Amino acid sequence: MPSPKSHRKGGHEKNKKGRLSEKASSFHGRDAGGMADMLPRPRTVPDLLAGRRGGGIPAAAPARAKLTKLLVNVTIQRSPGPVHVLMAPEATVHDLITAALRQYVSEARRPVLPSTACSAFDLHYSQFSLESLDREVKIVELGSRNFFLCPRQIAAESGGGGASSCSKEAEESNTKKGLPWLKFMDFLL
Repeated sequence: MPSPKSHRKGGHEKNKKGRLSEKASSFHGRDAGGMADMLPRPRTVPDLLAGRRGGGIPAAAPARAKLTKLLVNVTIQRSPGPVHVLMAPEATVHDLITAALRQYVSEARRPVLPSTACSAFDLHYSQFSLESLDREVKIVELGSRNFFLCPRQIAAESGGGGASSCSKEAEESNTKKGLPWLKFMDFLL
């Protein structure tokens, strides 16, 4: 009569050395040796001498792959996350602005943009950068893959266009408001 312990283990009995019997090592009635012959074993050890050619001469270095596409992240002002755009390396900033706006609209992101015209937006390195990027510069030459896109509302209202609309806004706000603590410093002298 089988004991409760052997019944729990599925009726597998161990021999004197503590190993399972042949029945327990089988897999659905097949023995383990037959299965090893059927399944091909993957190569886990690379051929370490594959790069060498006769006589210890190193193989020629492979040619450097040419860059075909760039993944660029463009965060649009007041948008919760960046828009991912694939661009050709020869593309310019103007092309990137157009593609980012097109992707933003096609993904139906919020908030809805008041205009999707490329001329209504400026591209910056970050939201803290005052100078906008020149529209004729290639993306590869910029040295970054993360950019910030903001509307050009201030430049349109003041009648000036150009690459430094945010810096003009900052200068105007400093001259209009003045700094009261500087006036206080003049009073002390």
